[in-house]
Amino acid sequence: MPSIRDAVVVGAGPNGLTAAVELARRGFSVELFEALDTVGGGARTEELTLPGFRHDPCSAVHPLGVNSPAFRDMPLARHGLEWLESDLAMAHPFPDGTAAVLARSVGETAASLGSRDAGAYRRLVAPLLPRWDTLAADFLGLGSALNGRLPSAPFDLARFGMAGLQPAAWLSRRFRDEKARALVAGMAGHVIAPTTTFATGGIALVFALAAHARGWPVPRGGSQSVSDALAAYLRELGGVIHTGSEVKRLDELPPARAYVFDTSPTALARIAGLGHAYAGYTYGAGAFKIDYALDGPVPWTSPEARRATTVHVGHTAGMIDDALRRATRGQDPERPFLITAQPGLVDPSRAPEGRQVFWVYGHVPNGWDGDATEVVEEQLERFAPGFRDRVLARATAGPPELAARNANYVGGDIACGSAAGLQLLLRPKLARVPYATAHPAVYLCSSATPPGPGVHGMSGHHAARAVWRRLALGR
Repeated sequence: MPSIRDAVVVGAGPNGLTAAVELARRGFSVELFEALDTVGGGARTEELTLPGFRHDPCSAVHPLGVNSPAFRDMPLARHGLEWLESDLAMAHPFPDGTAAVLARSVGETAASLGSRDAGAYRRLVAPLLPRWDTLAADFLGLGSALNGRLPSAPFDLARFGMAGLQPAAWLSRRFRDEKARALVAGMAGHVIAPTTTFATGGIALVFALAAHARGWPVPRGGSQSVSDALAAYLRELGGVIHTGSEVKRLDELPPARAYVFDTSPTALARIAGLGHAYAGYTYGAGAFKIDYALDGPVPWTSPEARRATTVHVGHTAGMIDDALRRATRGQDPERPFLITAQPGLVDPSRAPEGRQVFWVYGHVPNGWDGDATEVVEEQLERFAPGFRDRVLARATAGPPELAARNANYVGGDIACGSAAGLQLLLRPKLARVPYATAHPAVYLCSSATPPGPGVHGMSGHHAARAVWRRLALGR
């Protein structure tokens, strides 16, 4: 490496890796430092329970990853990334054994909602679906207009925004029955905020459109495959990766023209000596995560849930909103809304023959140190009687364990920042270029920047764009 690097990246999560790749492919010298012994951040795969059972400690299903403009512009398939899609993207079961589903077909999805809401669902998504590629680029490009690039389809984005800027609870008013309302609430619940929160309707709409366009796939072999493909491509481009290298101060890093941090804002401020630059940034509710080794498939009463890679457990919109409110208000979980994944439906390599891995998390207060195993399993038993009889082993992780596993998950907040109020869109604070900091050579590229959480690399892409424009001027 040269004595002065063009860029040094701290943190080898999907955003840090993407930022490093984007800079390296433009001819800049790049060196990356990761505190843990392997790359991955929130996209890892490990044997957490029993030998041969490969679990994803955080992210598992990637509707935004397969739709990411950054990833689609890279030869990641050449480096081992293969997307696998199940028969149904998502199922939302109900106590009577029926389910609302999210399928590739708009018609199949609409039909699952019942005759009174089928037409309303079609009218909501059908006009936007043919424009999905440009919408996805513009939606995932949030913040890029402040970074030198205007939306490619402003009219379509404005049309999307008329529905998307609404709270999910308002968007649900288009529907008359509970199935459609619960489906919308469950998709919005991925941002870990009450469904009355500004712009959560847009989150639900993006997830629905993503499912109809390309599904909600899982990577063959687990989420680590995404990170490994990015790392392999970076090395191919000449980038250097150091693992097991925790960075505590900026002066511990090699000399560079730019430093890019895939960390929480508070960690960046501490390492780069920025004082209270992000004192106003708030972290959201935490997660309680359980990874299971099962002796067979989950015994869902709903046939549709047995076909879907992702299953939402929370049968009414009101129940989902209540669970999210309790978590954000600091109250113990009573009947949590659960997001579950069963990747073994499409990827038998994840467990020994005839066995399954199962992934589930619910929402709890930030920093909560209780044990939600009992309430989580009670909720699962309501929709999959006999679930506990299938459990061979479990690995639990509440907020303290999640934060210890990944320093970006402050207090167990897997979104690296609250979605309350305007912070869902204005992350980490209102700024002309949200990736820049008070230090002219230091940039932030984590999920705390637009477009926010998810394994899509777009925060890293936009931060790299800000860096390469500055470095190009220097050249």
